[in-house]
Amino acid sequence: MKIAVGLSGGVDSSVAALLLKQQGHDVMALFMRNWHDTTGTLQSECTWEEDLDLAKLVAHKLNIPFHYTDLSRLYKERVVDYMFFEYAKGRTPNPDILCNREIKFDVFLEEALALGADKVATGHYCRIEQTDEGEYKLLKGADPNKDQSYFLCQLNQQQLSKSLFPIGHLTKNEVRELARKNGLPTSDRKDSQGICFVGKVDLPVFLQQHLKPRSGHVVEVFRDGSTQVIGKHNGAHYFTIGQRKGLNIGGHKEPLFVLSTHIESNTVYVGEGQDHPGLYHNSLSMAAEDVHWVRPSMQMQQGEEKSYPVRIRYRQPLQEAMLTYDANTMQICFHEPQRGITPGQFAVWYKDEELLGSGVIESRS
Repeated sequence: MKIAVGLSGGVDSSVAALLLKQQGHDVMALFMRNWHDTTGTLQSECTWEEDLDLAKLVAHKLNIPFHYTDLSRLYKERVVDYMFFEYAKGRTPNPDILCNREIKFDVFLEEALALGADKVATGHYCRIEQTDEGEYKLLKGADPNKDQSYFLCQLNQQQLSKSLFPIGHLTKNEVRELARKNGLPTSDRKDSQGICFVGKVDLPVFLQQHLKPRSGHVVEVFRDGSTQVIGKHNGAHYFTIGQRKGLNIGGHKEPLFVLSTHIESNTVYVGEGQDHPGLYHNSLSMAAEDVHWVRPSMQMQQGEEKSYPVRIRYRQPLQEAMLTYDANTMQICFHEPQRGITPGQFAVWYKDEELLGSGVIESRS
């Protein structure tokens, strides 16, 4: 089988390519550059040039063809512009999930197929399993500390049918050990952080490219429900629920956390202490059109209720919840109050090892 590996310059994709080569596949490397503007990026972090150099070294070590593609125009249109749009509405998007759905397993997949590949492979920690009926299941990675199924929650059947995750059965330590044993130059490289293909950024500076500063009030919400203006900020759209840093307001025994923002009045509401009741909610809702089922056969029917474990952010321990579906909304009611439910982020639900579906959080209560 001819397989294009998304070689990023990291250890995970390097070992994915190594394993496929060892299995006898016809492997080629495809490196994608998706971002050029360095506004707001922290230059102490690894640059794309370092990524490219390492990817080339890995391809040379494995003796596989190396290809380069620039997808920055489509990345801006499909991922970055969406980020700006969501932040302008006072929501907090997850660009990594969008990057996987719109770029890695769409545009990049098309590029790979055009080069003659039968499938694409990446270094994600997750697994695929096909049912007897021919549907593709998206399963958690074997390493519970690195499981990345959350980031792939928006993939569809066509995308999964063309995808391979060669390291999904391994732990991170096993991946690094394989890289060392086989002399891969990425064996000790640290994991990347920040926005997919952009890197680690100073978010307000990054957002100021399109969202201009606007002075507004910071309002403290006390535990008895009373409120008081305690400071000013440069734009409610720069803040996200649960945020602690960046408020620059002193005089409190415990840290202040963002409880909510109100874009229309440009107000940031904060509370003192990480256990402030304003950070906790019992339920969330999603618009029906924003709900995605990985396997269509598992989709809930109108009026149906089902109990599934749910997570509202990457690596959060799964939380028991009841899902209720009607024509317009999906409602998720948790058994225990959840901290920091954030509109714009994705909630995902599982059955055993399988990720069943996901949706964009619209509101919480």
